Amino acid sequence: MGGVESSEPYRIVIAKVGLDGHDRGIKVVTRQLRDNGFEVIYLGLRQTPETIAATALQEDADAVGISIHTGSHMTLAPAVVQALREAGHPVPVILGGIIPDRDVPRLLEMGIAAVLTPGATEPEVVSTVRSAILGHSDRARSGYSGPTGGDSPTEGEFPTREDSRTDGASEARGPSQAGGPSEAAAN
Repeated sequence: MGGVESSEPYRIVIAKVGLDGHDRGIKVVTRQLRDNGFEVIYLGLRQTPETIAATALQEDADAVGISIHTGSHMTLAPAVVQALREAGHPVPVILGGIIPDRDVPRLLEMGIAAVLTPGATEPEVVSTVRSAILGHSDRARSGYSGPTGGDSPTEGEFPTREDSRTDGASEARGPSQAGGPSEAAAN
């Protein structure tokens, strides 16, 4: 697959939050993102929201991807969003895993940037993560501080990481969009 054309790649922290031990899918997603030019910091299993937020801040991550298969997504995913806000690094959180369709709208309302479920193709994963990062930086520049059903740029319209950086911290969140039948920072 083609890589991100950027002098500096987008950086994403990926982790399994909570006691979930199902890590095959998240390792596939990690490889997909790396193959497409992302810098991926993989934290592995059994991470806490606070550890994920601290790492995202330390690594100056552009996004966080978490995977949950234990049914605890309605508690743990918003806890990661909150921990990132409290750490002063409110980047978009992409959730993947076994997420019932009925829970997706509420997760988006709670600040999750995108939800990807099993079956996501590599292009869907890459596009969803890029769109979440770009939507977040666009909203941060405009002072936006809440979820929307944003437009996604099409393939080939993605600026570099340097182009999408903001000056200073913001309370902005990434785009509120469901990734459809997919699996991103997932499994």
